[in-house]
Amino acid sequence: MSLLQHDSQAQDDAARGEEFTKGSSHLIRTGLVAAVVVTIAVGLYFRMGEKPPVATGQVVNLTAHLMHRETSGLDANGAAMPKEKFDQVLLFAHLQLHNQTKEPLFLRHMMANLTLDDGIHTSYVAIPADYERIFVAYPDLAPLRGKSIPTEATIPPGQTLEGDFVSAFRLDKQQWDGRKGLNFNVGLRYNPDLVLTPTSPVTDR
Repeated sequence: MSLLQHDSQAQDDAARGEEFTKGSSHLIRTGLVAAVVVTIAVGLYFRMGEKPPVATGQVVNLTAHLMHRETSGLDANGAAMPKEKFDQVLLFAHLQLHNQTKEPLFLRHMMANLTLDDGIHTSYVAIPADYERIFVAYPDLAPLRGKSIPTEATIPPGQTLEGDFVSAFRLDKQQWDGRKGLNFNVGLRYNPDLVLTPTSPVTDR
């Protein structure tokens, strides 16, 4: 083999190596682009699969009324029984609920959840009839009276339900002031519950 032939073979090998290197680089770039496309596609799939909540809401304002109570000393049949003294917090709230769907939503229940040192205390909100009785029994609470929100109402599609309700907790001022959390659970029939955490401070009265 002549020197010329040897150099020519070496040049051919070098050219093939360069072409191989170019081909590998092209494959790497293609793989990276494909990976990015797949990542975006997966992200869009999950994003499109996520459904917005059926309802949104907010606690517009909150007022707490602390009171000391004493039972009447009579049971449901009118028979005498020992009187009981205790401290109580009446929590008055104004709530807004908005239906984001094209179907009606049905309220199932509403609860107030108060987190204390010993755990979570839950109180169902008073039904409209009991809400009204509070202001008959305690006329001085009249300034807190609003339009009672039905606890089993229907919210039409795209509409907002707004109103007031009250819940009660047996605890004293020290326990109330030491609370660690407060939220409201709105039960929706056939749908997940909606949990609302107040963003504004509670007014003590």
